[in-house]
Amino acid sequence: MIEPYRCPNPSYTVYILRCSDGTLYTGISLDPLKRVQEHNASAKGAKYTRSRRPVSLVYQESCGTKSDALKQEAAIKKLSKIQKEALVTGTKGGISKGRGGLS
Repeated sequence: MIEPYRCPNPSYTVYILRCSDGTLYTGISLDPLKRVQEHNASAKGAKYTRSRRPVSLVYQESCGTKSDALKQEAAIKKLSKIQKEALVTGTKGGISKGRGGLS
């Protein structure tokens, strides 16, 4: 039996989901598309998103290591909703880069 190829250095991704009620949810994953499916269709999705289905992926950023992804996730979670919306749309809307973890 042939084993499926596994990338030796998978990259963690920080992602933002838009929930059906308009709220934003931030998380990390090695496979964000699979994770979105889990949020939408299984008990593996976060408790927060289970009552706000369906969710859609609106932002993702490759971070490399799990540590880097967790730091970026924490930085994003500290942003205001307006700043998160600016991040999602790609505008600068008050997001400062630097020590806060955003790059």
